[in-house]
Parts: sequence; structure tokens; C-alpha cells
Amino acid sequence: MTGISKLYCGANEPSSDALRYRRRPPSEERRPVVVWNCTRRCNLKCRHCYSDSGCGATADELTTAEARRLIEDIAAFGCPAMLFSGGEPCMRPDLVELVALARERGVRVTLSTNGTLITPALARELASVGISYVGVSFDGDEATHDAFRGVHGAYRRALDGLRTARDAGIKVGLRLTIGSGNWREIPSMFALMKREGIARACFYHLAYAGRGASIRAEDLSPADCRAAVRTIMDETKAWFADGGHPEILTVDNHADGPFVYLELKREDPARAAKALELLSMNGGNASGSGIGCVSWDGEVYADQFSRNRSYGNVRERPFSEIWQGDALAPMRDKKLHVKGRCAACRWLAVCGGNLRARAEAATGDPWAPDPACYLTDEEIS
Repeated sequence: MTGISKLYCGANEPSSDALRYRRRPPSEERRPVVVWNCTRRCNLKCRHCYSDSGCGATADELTTAEARRLIEDIAAFGCPAMLFSGGEPCMRPDLVELVALARERGVRVTLSTNGTLITPALARELASVGISYVGVSFDGDEATHDAFRGVHGAYRRALDGLRTARDAGIKVGLRLTIGSGNWREIPSMFALMKREGIARACFYHLAYAGRGASIRAEDLSPADCRAAVRTIMDETKAWFADGGHPEILTVDNHADGPFVYLELKREDPARAAKALELLSMNGGNASGSGIGCVSWDGEVYADQFSRNRSYGNVRERPFSEIWQGDALAPMRDKKLHVKGRCAACRWLAVCGGNLRARAEAATGDPWAPDPACYLTDEEIS
């Protein structure tokens, strides 16, 4: 994640700064934030779904007992946070029980949802067990959103769910995957947040995984990608200038970090130097080290998009044991394996090689350059 509000506007974000921006001594073993795709079932048909989930998906989900063992192991292993994702996690009847267990064991829990199934009763239950955050996915304005989600009325139901969680006292935010069909609606998403009193958003770059691979042609061109990130920066800065304190992040394209730095270098060299220091501490892409994924059927991946390479299954070995195995070593040393312009890039230490899943989907080679990097040859040399 690239913290636009942190890097560009100098925001203090104590809930996330400790995870993203701190120096670790060489002796400290990093524990991952775990994304758990707790189900493949979903009530929508999103065109960009990286897990290819849907109403007919009946994959071999972990049972409640198996899920409890997973959570106990993750907590004992010292993982700082767990993201419940899907499919649509609200379709699991044991969702609240499992969130409660993770919280009891000291794990910070967030929920990634389409929002349409958040009822007042569910929101109250999630609030009562101490869920930290609920991110609701939007794809733009109402017509754009419903077209992406494949269900008429999905936008209004998502907005109702967002409001319901907010009114229950849960910290909420927007999640939006940007592409050629919706990036110009970024300003209206900021306007929506201001109207609803919601001060957090994550803008995701398209990952070529699941159904997202089939719409790769709709990914942003380099010029539009730069324009989209610049729009996010400008909207964030304007919000701060108006007295607001939003937390705005971009996700899954670590070229954003150097881009923000280079823009800042022209505008505010002192802040640019601080931003570069923070980017260096963050280290960029953390697939296989600072983030990991457990799928609905127990398979363990380096991240939620890299589903063509499993490192083990939690039904056979605990997550902690799998994670400490040698098989993940190349992902933790990505900078030693990347090729082409990635290997020669002066920003490799702050980008971390960007998203390997996207490189492999585009080329068949997990160490090839990420095709979504929009930095020019002059900017990387």
C-alpha cells in the first residue's frame, strides 16, 4: 500500500504507521498480515473479481473448527492483522464467531465486503466483538458500479451497508479498483466520502487474476495511470486544505511510491526527502513476507492474487509452519530475481519489484517486469 495522505500530505496515521513505516532490526522476523478468503460464495458477479467467486461457487471451504484452528495458529504466530475477504465474507454464518475469536486472541481484524449483506443486526454484532474496520467496495457512480457488479441495485445496497456499518460505530472506508472505465469518477468518490462522513479509501490497481485477467485490456494506459494517481493526490491535498484528515491509499502498484516522490520533489523538496525515507522503510511489495493469503480451501499463497503457486495447505500443516518454510524464500528476495527494467530500476529498493502475480499473468514469467509500471525509462535510471 502507498499512503498518499501520509507521503504527500504528511498525515499522522497511528493505526497503520507501525505496520507500514518503521525500521526493523535485521534480527526481527516479520510476521505477515493474513488475507483469508473465507469463502468463494458471492451474491454478485463482479467483472474484476480476482478469486472468480460467484453464486454457484461451492469450493471446499474450511469448516468452523478448521477456521478456528487457523486463527489460533495465526494469533500464536504473532501475525498482527487478519483481513476477512471472499467471495463475500458475510455469506459465512460463522463470520461473527470467527471475528470474535481473532479479536480475543489479539489479532486486528478487518473486513472486505461488497456491503450488500450488512444488516443492522450484523453491524451491531461486528461492532460488539471489536472489528477494527470494514471496507466496502465501490466501482464508481451508480451506473458504473452496477455494470461492474453485474446486479442492478448493487450500488444502493452497498451504500446502505456502508451507512449501516458506520452508524453502528465501525470505522468504514471505500475500496475502488481503478481502470479505463472508471478512473475519471475518482472525484465523485471523494465527494461521496465527504457527504457520508467517511475519511478512508483504498484505490486498487487492477490485478490480472481470476476474472480480472479477462479484462486486462481495460487496465489503465501509463498516461491514464499517472493521471489517475495525480487526481487522487490532488483530491487528497484539497481535502486537507479544507480542514479534513482523510486516510487515502493506493494499492497493488508500487510504482506509485516513486511517482509521488518525484512529484513532491518538484513541489516540496523537504517533504519529498521525508517521503523517500518512509518509502525506504516500507520497502514496497511485501508478498510472501509482510502479507500472505489463505484461501477458502486452506491453500497458502504469497498474496491473494498469486493463486497458481500454493506453498501448502493448512489442513495438512499449520500456517505458521508453512510460512517459515524455504519455499517462500524467492518471494522474500524478489529483488535478487526480477529481470529487465525491474532489475535495473533505481527504485527497486522502495518498490520491491511490484506485483509478481501481474508480471506472471502477462508474460508467464514470475520475475519479468510488471507491465503496469508506468514510470518512464528516464525516471527509473
